[in-house]
Amino acid sequence: MNFGKFSNVNDGIHTRVLKEQAEVLTKPRSILYQQSWLTREVPVDWRLANVMPIYKKGQKEDPGTYRPVSLTSMPGKLWSRSS
Repeated sequence: MNFGKFSNVNDGIHTRVLKEQAEVLTKPRSILYQQSWLTREVPVDWRLANVMPIYKKGQKEDPGTYRPVSLTSMPGKLWSRSS
């Protein structure tokens, strides 16, 4: 996963913090994921996304030249990779 690509999308956690503190955050994150797995409930914040238009090519004034990209939280991305 490219931690530098997007930072602080919608959860207030900068990706640099997650990367640099990975060893410290492993246990609490594991507990959160396990609890979510057992209850079959995913926190709402993990499911939210900001949809941003990304320019492809052509006339920038034409809405058809943009594609939607969903920016989700890092915990949500990591959760979706594990499930």
